[in-house]
Amino acid sequence: MPTDSHTIDATGEKLGRLASQVATILMGKDRVDFARNQVADVTVTIENASKLDITADRLDNKVYDRFSGYPGGRKEETAREVVEKKGYGELIRRAVRGMLPDNKLKDPTMKNLIITE
Repeated sequence: MPTDSHTIDATGEKLGRLASQVATILMGKDRVDFARNQVADVTVTIENASKLDITADRLDNKVYDRFSGYPGGRKEETAREVVEKKGYGELIRRAVRGMLPDNKLKDPTMKNLIITE
């Protein structure tokens, strides 16, 4: 069980700035016992995710895509579609995930992120 707990209120925050702050805390870079080969002993809780400061233009123009590896297997969805299907928490989750290093610690680190609408 992680010992250090952070609670962040997302009301009026910009998505990218919030995500970079959360990614830094989750990696443990703000702690004196930082070790890049271990998952930090922290939990980050984000409250009021639905009150993020995101413009309507950004919701329509930001595109998330994924590729299955097969011909014609590229799928796209806008940020608005993500919000309708999974909520604002998924936008934060994807932004933070993109700011973490691509290694074996990414999935265990993401388990320490808790988002409430």
